[in-house]
Amino acid sequence: MELILLQDVEKLGFKDEIVNVKNGYGRNYLIPGGHAILATDSARKVLAENLRQRAKKENKIIEDANKLAEGINGLTVTITAKTIEGGKQLFGSVTSNHLADELEKLGHTVDRKFVKLNNIKTVGTYAAEVRLHREVKAAVTVEVVAQ
Repeated sequence: MELILLQDVEKLGFKDEIVNVKNGYGRNYLIPGGHAILATDSARKVLAENLRQRAKKENKIIEDANKLAEGINGLTVTITAKTIEGGKQLFGSVTSNHLADELEKLGHTVDRKFVKLNNIKTVGTYAAEVRLHREVKAAVTVEVVAQ
């Protein structure tokens, strides 16, 4: 039985993929659960049209992400933080939220969830990665200085 998946199904396939399954699995689990529909000729045509339209939108999103990545890639962001008496150890830590805020101040809007930066607890220079899209990433240098 051929089905078009409406959502990702673990160990079977991803959304909008046509898969072959046994009749019982399709009729008793996938179709009633809203995980899939039958792969009829009309359903295949609708799927092809949806994929074509999504590809156009995806190209535009990737293009915008690449433009943003050009502005961010190789950028050095300086973050000032309070330090403990010795001057090296930070009072608290610098997180990806701090980096996202600093990038926002520089005019680059990024989603905090996609900024990859380990918690920084000492003064120094660190590397961070900003994921703008599945296929587009930018590298940023973070310099933490004492206040």
